[in-house]
Amino acid sequence: MRGALDCSSGNNQKTMNRAVRILRIINAEKSEFNEDQASCGKLCIRRCEFGAEEDQEWLTLCPEEFLTGHYWALFDGHGGPAAAILAANTLHSCLRRQLEAVVEGMVAAQPPMHLSGHCICPSDPQFVEEKGIRAEDLVIGALESAFQECDEVIGRELEASGQVGGCTALVAVSLQGKLYVANAGDSRAILVRRDEVRPLSSEFTPETERQRIQQLAFVYPELLAGEFTRLEFPRRLKGDDLGQKVLFRDHHMSGWGYKCVEKSDLKYPLIHGQGRQVSEWPLPRIPLKLPPTESKAPKGCSLPLCALLVHLLGLSAVSSHLPCPQARLLGTLAVSRGLGDHQLRVLDTDIQLKPFLLSVPQVTVLDVDQLELQEEDVVVMATDGLWDVLSNEQVARLVRSFLPGNREDPHRFSELAKMLIHSTQGKDGSPTGEGQVSYDDVSVFVIPLHSHGQGSSGH
Repeated sequence: MRGALDCSSGNNQKTMNRAVRILRIINAEKSEFNEDQASCGKLCIRRCEFGAEEDQEWLTLCPEEFLTGHYWALFDGHGGPAAAILAANTLHSCLRRQLEAVVEGMVAAQPPMHLSGHCICPSDPQFVEEKGIRAEDLVIGALESAFQECDEVIGRELEASGQVGGCTALVAVSLQGKLYVANAGDSRAILVRRDEVRPLSSEFTPETERQRIQQLAFVYPELLAGEFTRLEFPRRLKGDDLGQKVLFRDHHMSGWGYKCVEKSDLKYPLIHGQGRQVSEWPLPRIPLKLPPTESKAPKGCSLPLCALLVHLLGLSAVSSHLPCPQARLLGTLAVSRGLGDHQLRVLDTDIQLKPFLLSVPQVTVLDVDQLELQEEDVVVMATDGLWDVLSNEQVARLVRSFLPGNREDPHRFSELAKMLIHSTQGKDGSPTGEGQVSYDDVSVFVIPLHSHGQGSSGH
């Protein structure tokens, strides 16, 4: 696995803070662009004047900013890098617009029923209080709406350019003393402290969302076009299983039962396989069109407050047998949430995958201001290439062993990210000493929380 990292000052961008640097990734033999993309920067949220349509470049330090925060995002593309590139260039703008639409409610003691301040019904404040609506709920809603808006943009752009593809999305937003982590896909974020490892996201795969996917196929059986069975069996059934009673699960079942195998049960399963361990499994070849050479790759930025990004680019074998997670949707995708994939169909059929995919993220809120932060407290965000070979506990051990001995190194968080990636490559001297190898691209953010500590309301 080879890659090159080029850091430049970004002086040609007059609107960019001098302290912000640009990380450019040079891919190595996998594709023209890296399917892992990233974005980070400062969020400037302004009060919205009704009727004003003035726009502003992201990362510009706004003289009229009302609320400020910070943003980190990782996008793991599949079917080509196009969707990940679009997401890296678009999602932050969608989020800023959504936050500006609710910012007045965010800074109020309690979000008002009417943003204009008018009280139509005297008991409106009581209704809001009974619902338990807080400022953080507005941020969560803004993140959910931003993902949906970005997904629609990607769909339109890819259709217009004749390209295909999708991506997972993992986003962290630091705002008003809280860290919001929004995830749609199988990337992961964890909080690592001296005596705690806390997951900040959950992965969304065909296996973890089995019942939702099966129920959709139950309500709309036409989505399977008679080619798949929605039922789950411990293995792919064969002709010899006909007439036998075998274990199965349907959409309404968290447990298992037995059913007599019928001919329709021999169809390919809606969800096949389990777990995320790597195995050799034949994948259908889906023809994909890569972006034209003139497509512009996004620029990831490091922040003055030391949120540092490191990318590692992997090589994938050109073969019909690829190392991949086992659980797949319609024999095609290993994720059940993400952005894009509007044109994706099962090979040699008209069966679309998009109806089964959600662009809505799950949002976790970490109240940073309530933590007694230490200098070594960090959030680790990474694409699935890291988590395929390292557990939360292994990553936490590496973090705890590395940071205390490198307190004087101003680049220690960047070096930690590099070391985590090195640990996935099975090279001699790997800190885990287990020779584990990730066959996927790996991208990592290490976000030190101490610089976001108490008093960082940003208002």
